[in-house]
Amino acid sequence: MRSTVIQEIMNVERSYTKRLEDICAGYIGHCRNHPNMFTEQQLKVLFSNVEEIFSFQREFLRDLELRYNQEEPHLSEIGSCFLLHREGFAVYSEYCNSHQAACAELYRLIQQDHYKYFFEACRLLQQMNDLSIDSFLIAPVQKICKYPLQLEELLKCTPKEHIDYTAVSEACNLMRSVAIYINERKRRFESVKSLAEWQVGVLRWQGSDVLDRSSEIIHSGPLIRIARQGKIQQRVSFLFDHQLVFCKKDIFRRDFLLYRGRLDMDEIQVADLPDGWNTEVGMEVRNAMRLHHTYTLEFVCVLCCRKLNDKLRWCEAFAREKNMVNTPQEMGLEISEEQRKQALVNARSARNDKMRGFGHLHHNYWPMHQQNVVPPMIAPEEVLSGDEPTKGRSYRLLQTMTRCSFFRY
Repeated sequence: MRSTVIQEIMNVERSYTKRLEDICAGYIGHCRNHPNMFTEQQLKVLFSNVEEIFSFQREFLRDLELRYNQEEPHLSEIGSCFLLHREGFAVYSEYCNSHQAACAELYRLIQQDHYKYFFEACRLLQQMNDLSIDSFLIAPVQKICKYPLQLEELLKCTPKEHIDYTAVSEACNLMRSVAIYINERKRRFESVKSLAEWQVGVLRWQGSDVLDRSSEIIHSGPLIRIARQGKIQQRVSFLFDHQLVFCKKDIFRRDFLLYRGRLDMDEIQVADLPDGWNTEVGMEVRNAMRLHHTYTLEFVCVLCCRKLNDKLRWCEAFAREKNMVNTPQEMGLEISEEQRKQALVNARSARNDKMRGFGHLHHNYWPMHQQNVVPPMIAPEEVLSGDEPTKGRSYRLLQTMTRCSFFRY
């Protein structure tokens, strides 16, 4: 039984390495010979780091062959090979993160016949299996997920007294950890992507990008912010690692948010505030929290929730944020600065494409931090038609401008 499993692992590994070679030689090689059809950026999106994976996998297969006993496969000691290359499997993380973008770009290209025929010609020239290009590109994602299953099956048919038992058991745990690591990196990458999409949807954004310091959203919801006596603000608040961002609902479109500032949570402490009269803000507060500077203890503001349960959730979120930023990041799980910038570029590009389809009536809701857009001074529903009589026009325009100014801040 162990011989059968070992032989299957070896055959699958050889077939998979050959498939990676076909991708590199059959697709990437020919694409690079046609710069009029593919830019380097397109190739990076389509094939990510598959060449690095092929280089690693070729070396891994060579070491497996050295440990494979052809005459008596059940005596093969392949478990140690996985342990030897434990760090190399991290190369799959980047590929798995970018696979969804690769599928989207591939789908866009093959809608055009000349790209569709080009990829098919590449397959035929390389004498590859009769599979579509997307079937080849998904192979690394499937492979890294199959390793734990293969090793679990091998462990079941390996006697405890076998010399390879301990190594196979450790390899099984290792590959489970690799799968968890890749899933966690993918989760963080998706979180960064979501934050970028969120920011470009907030109007009148000011200051640094949210991704410059943060990578995850921890909690969000309505809060009443009291900065000083008589200064009460209704805010939709978003807690990220390292910062708390305040927004306000747009007066005309309640589903749109306007940027209204942020707090650096690395310099802020949150304390429970009992219900009752508060001298710092000069009013009675309920379900409140007091924010002050960590070192100077200077008062910053009071945040009030509508219900006690909301307050408890916010308190838990603030505690979770402190724990998150004080816990060292595991090596390899950090999102690079380049990936953060690219996430913002992609989000802005997608929003530009989406907003372009709405025409001029949507310019009033375009993010104000995009300087090339000048929003109209009046709301879309107030735009006057060319055949409207002149009488009363000035009054309505003044009324509209006054109302907009009143709610601006």
